[in-house]
Amino acid sequence: MREYERKQLLERVDREGATIGASIPEEIDLQGESFALQPFVFEVKKHDSVPAALREEVEETKKLLRRERVQRRERLEEADITREDGEEIVAVLVGIDRALNALESLGRTSIEAEAKASERADQKRWYSFLKEALGRDDNEGIRR
Repeated sequence: MREYERKQLLERVDREGATIGASIPEEIDLQGESFALQPFVFEVKKHDSVPAALREEVEETKKLLRRERVQRRERLEEADITREDGEEIVAVLVGIDRALNALESLGRTSIEAEAKASERADQKRWYSFLKEALGRDDNEGIRR
């Protein structure tokens, strides 16, 4: 894959509205084990908030999804892959983001929690803007 194609794929992953219209993968490989992601998310989303019986499992799943997301994104950034493989990785990454958004939106009922989430999102966009404007990588000077 050419470098400009890789950059295009990474931009699709990082796009703010990337998850709009995206579907959650039916099944995903999480840390070497097959996991039925879509049914899990749909089951949890049936409730207004995360049931106590599922809370630990949901938190563990979110942690695994975040870890898997980082690994797949690194593969997209660094591995010698074809454009088709890159497209597949992007589809899964966007699906993971969609699943994480769905799972994290549960139980957020207080305005304070929503305000904090919004502030974190604003901060992330600001750092992203600065990184792009200054032409720097994270490890070249911008600290979070």
